[in-house]
Amino acid sequence: MVQQAPQTRARTVYDRWMEAQGIPIHRGHFVADPLNAELGDWQERECRAAFIQLEGQQGVSEARITEIPPGGSLPPLKMLVSEVVYVLDGQGIATVWAGDGQKKTFEWGKHSLFCLPRNCWHQLSNARGDRPARILNYNYLPVAMTTIPEPKLLFNGPYENPAQLYGQDGEGFYADAKVVTPEGGSRRGQGVFWRANFIPDMSAWDKLVPFWGRGAGGHVVFIQFPGAEMSCHMSVFDPQLYKKAHKHGPGRVIVIPKGEGYSVLWKGSPFFEPLPEEEAEKVVCPWSEGTIFVPPQNWYHQHFNTGTGEARYLALGALRQFSGDPYRHQIEYPQEDAWIRNRYESEIAKKGLKTLMPDEAYNDPTFEWTYGDDS
Repeated sequence: MVQQAPQTRARTVYDRWMEAQGIPIHRGHFVADPLNAELGDWQERECRAAFIQLEGQQGVSEARITEIPPGGSLPPLKMLVSEVVYVLDGQGIATVWAGDGQKKTFEWGKHSLFCLPRNCWHQLSNARGDRPARILNYNYLPVAMTTIPEPKLLFNGPYENPAQLYGQDGEGFYADAKVVTPEGGSRRGQGVFWRANFIPDMSAWDKLVPFWGRGAGGHVVFIQFPGAEMSCHMSVFDPQLYKKAHKHGPGRVIVIPKGEGYSVLWKGSPFFEPLPEEEAEKVVCPWSEGTIFVPPQNWYHQHFNTGTGEARYLALGALRQFSGDPYRHQIEYPQEDAWIRNRYESEIAKKGLKTLMPDEAYNDPTFEWTYGDDS
């Protein structure tokens, strides 16, 4: 059943288009188990799907859960915007082409991440005949519909851009991932990112650098999708630890490739300082593999590992105009609400665990984990 959009803001062209598709729309702050989330028959796309429109996405980004039936294929589709796909479950084949160029194909599996280029045709097929596949689609269609308020112009139009797919100087769109370092080299991994349009398994990706400043001794990979104004990053951190609270712009969608834990979301003040404790109502989003959630704009969010192994969260987004300095609005451990630490110690105690957060982290705002040879 389609849930009507809250009437606390002006409805957009995208809102009206989304609601007209007649498939479920999941709202709130998180989707705990997307593999069992309700889907509906989407006649226009000849598949089963549901929109994810969580608090913090509205008017900025689109997310969908799409199901590909056993042994089946989705109809070919071309969009005016690029789209990122994360595979929640299943195995399959992607075919991408434009103009008279040769069709490019690659195999994808659970935890794969890839980009479908704008103005190029694509078709996704399920390679297994015994079970459906489910994928998470992510794009900035709401922004596009704000500037081009005729939705039909955004899908399967006549314009194609073969150069977008086949590349120039022989560089293919789905060539191997390449690491890029800042001019003059990197300092402790700062600024290092990967350019890639296909990564086979984000749950096993090991090309990581220390995530200095964010806490928990974590590591990170930053990924830019060539030819698309989109990017993402994945943070990895060990059990019995938690990250620092921070906030940023709108539209980011987070999915969990691996681990168990929870995230806490709460509204920040308009003056970029934490709200008084009594005003900062906190939303707790429990997560496990596959969980999807969104930190709204100007909301602090903080990630906690309650499992016995590493935790990974993959943050999709954002357009450059919605990004910014990721450390400008961060709460250091000594300044955090005492509720944060108490809640975490209580949660892991339920599993017979104790926190490994060092006392120095709570006393010294400049404390940093050591990374051995990575430092």
